[in-house]
Amino acid sequence: MYEYELTSACLKMLRDMFDLQPGETIGITCDTQTDSQVVEATAQAAVILGAKPLVFKTAAPRGFGKVGDPDHPQEALINGLLGCDAWVEYNYQWLYYSTVYDKVVEDPKKMPRYLCMVGATPDLIIRNIGKVDQVLLREFILKMEAYNKAGKKYLITTPAGTHVEFENQPGRDFYSADGFVRPGEAKMMPGQIAWAPNWDTINGKIVFDGTLTPPIGKLTDPIILTVEKGYVKNIEGGGSDASTFAAWLKELNDPTMYLMAHLSYGFNPGAKLTGDIVEDERVWGCTEWGLGNVGPQLAPDIPGGIPAASHCDGICLNSSVWLDGVQILDKGVVVGPTPELVELARKLGK
Repeated sequence: MYEYELTSACLKMLRDMFDLQPGETIGITCDTQTDSQVVEATAQAAVILGAKPLVFKTAAPRGFGKVGDPDHPQEALINGLLGCDAWVEYNYQWLYYSTVYDKVVEDPKKMPRYLCMVGATPDLIIRNIGKVDQVLLREFILKMEAYNKAGKKYLITTPAGTHVEFENQPGRDFYSADGFVRPGEAKMMPGQIAWAPNWDTINGKIVFDGTLTPPIGKLTDPIILTVEKGYVKNIEGGGSDASTFAAWLKELNDPTMYLMAHLSYGFNPGAKLTGDIVEDERVWGCTEWGLGNVGPQLAPDIPGGIPAASHCDGICLNSSVWLDGVQILDKGVVVGPTPELVELARKLGK
């Protein structure tokens, strides 16, 4: 299925986004739960470009991030990936936020350029990369990022009940997935703007009504978090999802897992809510909050970031956002801050 379209999309990813050159080596990591078709198509695309694909396939670990550390052949993976020029991750049980990932990317001068595509399927790659004008999306992402970096005070609401306020942390950079992976960079799938705000200023209600991964995936009932000074103080909900999440956090036995680690905008015009968090957090007009481990890219002012037992991401759909009193989103639709950004969104089909 999608043999032709998938190879074309993977070729676009390696050629245009990675700028993969003849003779370069690209590491392709996957586990026994990964869709093998995406691995094969990526390797084929690399060969077409004259590059050298190297596939690292491991047994699926017990969980995401550092939860899976005991199951990874850590030394072999770290040394192998550091020998590559580029790395695309397709692991279903993420290496992202694991010790392997942290060690591979800790030195920008030595790391392979990295793209996170964990759990990707053929349909996901075709819709979010193959059919999207990546140049136009990059222009939108970078202009929206610049405006948000220059601001200070945020208010975010959603129809599901989110009402949270916070402030940017001066000097802390943004980490945006603009679709292009340059030397020394670790990037997520295109269509996201992420940053770690001043944690002490995050206060209010955050309601996940899309997905929460791990430990649940697509949600049946909203999960309501009460947040004070950046930490979750209470978890509520009308169904079993809230209790499942609370139990998962408690079992990890790590106070840092209650930290609202980062915030992201979703801005990929091809994304839809599927239960795959990599795509879900790019659904146009959503906001996404991560909890737990904070990577060094999101908090460069903290050497090594903030380690935690794991990391999870929750989606707030149809977000309305105000920055310094200027409205940016209205229930997921771009309404500002400038006519240019509104027009770019319309050209992207949103």
